[in-house]
Amino acid sequence: MTILGHPRSWSCCQWLPILMLLLGTGHGPRVEGVTHYKAGDPVILYVNKVGPYHNPQETYHYYQLPVCCPEKIRHKSLSLGEVLDGDRMAESLYEIRFRENVEKRILCHMQLSSAQVEQLRQAIEELYYFEFVIDDLPIRGFVGYMEESGFLPHSHKIGLWTHLDFHLEFHGDRIIFANVSVRDVKPHSLDGLRPDEFLGLTHTYSVRWSETSVEHRSDRRRGDDSGFFPRTLEIHWLSIINSMVLVFLLVGFVAVILMRVLRNDLARYNLDEETTSGSSGDDFDQSDNGWKIIHTDVFRFPPYRGLLCAVLGVGAQFLALGTGIIVMALLGMFNVHRHGAINSAAILLYALTCCISGYVSSHFYRQIGGERWVWNIILTTSLFSVPFFLTWSVVNSVHWANGSTQALPATTILLLLTVWLLVGFPLTVIGGIFGKNNASPFDAPCRTKNIAREIPPQPWYKSTLIHMTVGGFLPFSAISVELYYIFATVWGREQYTLYGILFFVFAILLSVGACISIALTYFQLSGEDYRWWWRSVLSVGSTGLFIFLYSVFYYARRSNMSGAVQTVEFFGYSLLTGYVFFLMLGTISFFSSLKFIRYIYVNLKMD
Repeated sequence: MTILGHPRSWSCCQWLPILMLLLGTGHGPRVEGVTHYKAGDPVILYVNKVGPYHNPQETYHYYQLPVCCPEKIRHKSLSLGEVLDGDRMAESLYEIRFRENVEKRILCHMQLSSAQVEQLRQAIEELYYFEFVIDDLPIRGFVGYMEESGFLPHSHKIGLWTHLDFHLEFHGDRIIFANVSVRDVKPHSLDGLRPDEFLGLTHTYSVRWSETSVEHRSDRRRGDDSGFFPRTLEIHWLSIINSMVLVFLLVGFVAVILMRVLRNDLARYNLDEETTSGSSGDDFDQSDNGWKIIHTDVFRFPPYRGLLCAVLGVGAQFLALGTGIIVMALLGMFNVHRHGAINSAAILLYALTCCISGYVSSHFYRQIGGERWVWNIILTTSLFSVPFFLTWSVVNSVHWANGSTQALPATTILLLLTVWLLVGFPLTVIGGIFGKNNASPFDAPCRTKNIAREIPPQPWYKSTLIHMTVGGFLPFSAISVELYYIFATVWGREQYTLYGILFFVFAILLSVGACISIALTYFQLSGEDYRWWWRSVLSVGSTGLFIFLYSVFYYARRSNMSGAVQTVEFFGYSLLTGYVFFLMLGTISFFSSLKFIRYIYVNLKMD
């Protein structure tokens, strides 16, 4: 339900810091408080946003509610990450001075119409919370109070908090902690108002300062908002043990059972080759079966080779991007209390790693005999950017129509488009040129015949659908527990700080995908089916489909999200996330299978 108006437009001076950040000279939010105050110095409190508690991505500007508002609104210059996070900070009427207590000071007097009161009632019924920012410390609280009691008679009471108590802690000349509470405050009732009646309100606030022995904000265990959002993320050993057991079983299966079978196959095939050295190759083809018999077809280039190379290039780019983000988090380069830094890093890394997608795609495309390399580069650069743009357009339009602060301003959109046009696309082309020029001919251990061999009928358990089910479910099961915590962070109110565990699980996911790909490829070749190129991508890449299905389960059973705005954003970006995992794991699967096939056919004795 849309209950708020459209956000106010931005001026040019407000997006200039975003451009400076992209150029490496911007001033983003500080990780640690470095502002020093003297007694009596003014401390600016910025109002930021409001929104339903259970819909993290549905946020609106604070001044879109009928609240105390200055005559001229001055917005704060924001970093790119803050804009993408839906922040729209503006100066408030609160007058706070360093180390000066205030007791019930009047903020403003208001006369609310029945329509404005109804707007506040709807916000309170949907559990709207507000977010203020003091010296880069976010503080949060609920807009009002709602009480439901009894069945017969039923009681429904709604009240508005008209007084806020600010609790600030300092150490020396720095602010360490900030919080807001309404613990000893009685809400102002919004019930029983006639349609033609005005409601008079007086908003007040108090400020209490106290000294603390904590020297740094990161040393304070209570965090930045004293537990307004839950913090239940701990090291989950069950998930780690589950993933480790699965990895050991799969690696053991590939290393022991599969290699033992291969050793027997190689010994049998090489013995047969020696005993039948006097006979023709056709006689051999008629008397033997298994993966050796298709040695003249196994390296036959697949259809749609341009699309395959584009998938491999973009998948390699996202592998580098994901690894880079996790490594940067491990090095402590992000502020865990504000996610804007990760958004900025992801955009910049994506633009810079476009050269990887261009190089890998063009290099392999030229190796397997591709000639339309310009078209291949265009396909590579469009394979993710086009689906992303279409998804973002729908999501952003829904946010814009509902007046949400998650809708990006036109200046930010132009800035991001400029980054892609001036950095991302040129790097893709440059990487493609280098990949094309450095490509050597495809080194196949076996010669490929001109006429393709007929593929015998395959049993149902060797079909593409079964391979996709097995190849997608096993890697998904290795990360299923960890996936809940990631969803609770991205789509909930948790704060994820276990980046070491995340890096470990990410490595497990790639290892499981590689092992499963090798096993499924061997079983496919054993059935004399040499169409492994696309099958290897689809088999493990289908993990992305399982991740999307899990997102549907999470939305329905593990969250309280609702409404068109949150639903469209959740499913739009969840579908895009599944697509990214398809590209990443499909790339890992393909190159693992290619390495495995080269190995077994290099070790095979043939005339």
